[in-house]
Amino acid sequence: MTATPLGRPVGVLLVDDHPVWRDGVRADLEAGGGVRVVGEAGSADEAVAVAVRERPDVVLLDLHLPGVPGVAVIRRLAERLPSARVLVLSASAEEADVLDAVKAGAAGYLLKSATGAEVVAAVAQVAGGDAVFSPSLAALVLGEFRRVAAGAGDGQALTPREQEVLRLVARGYTYREIADRLTLSVRTVQNHVQHILDKLQVRGRYELMRYAIRRGLDQEPG
Repeated sequence: MTATPLGRPVGVLLVDDHPVWRDGVRADLEAGGGVRVVGEAGSADEAVAVAVRERPDVVLLDLHLPGVPGVAVIRRLAERLPSARVLVLSASAEEADVLDAVKAGAAGYLLKSATGAEVVAAVAQVAGGDAVFSPSLAALVLGEFRRVAAGAGDGQALTPREQEVLRLVARGYTYREIADRLTLSVRTVQNHVQHILDKLQVRGRYELMRYAIRRGLDQEPG
């Protein structure tokens, strides 16, 4: 079995209103053995119902569903199943679609022009806690986060070590990599992250990464 960040096959829910498309994506995901498709859905209501029942690790979501828009599905999933990570797989590269999805809580956004291997890799990355975007969209997302930044003043309560950990989180390092880089135990890094979350009043590593990126903390110090 292909190694995954969870130490087991990543459970994925496929949400797209085109069954033939779902069949192709399912084949790509299951080919390597690191993913288990736990369910499929073709509408917003069905997606939420199946997600609550099957509890997938990742929801692979088409943004344009009949009736209810995909952004509403992302918000519903955040309320009903906050443990699930949403990876949008859409034909749309419109700025409004991308930014609305991310602001609603999507952990990543891939275009349907992505290869099967790229989709499989992205599923593993978001399951492991990372944010993933098609290369053509990454600059758009980071630019928007920085544009709407309200200022960095609320981060001043962090200790120098916490600020250092926050910068490494923003640049995509795993807890193990941060621990090795700072010569700390993984447990100590986790404690630092929890203190940062408490002080900044944000939820989870992805929200913390978004906070840091909005303030430009993912950049190397000048």
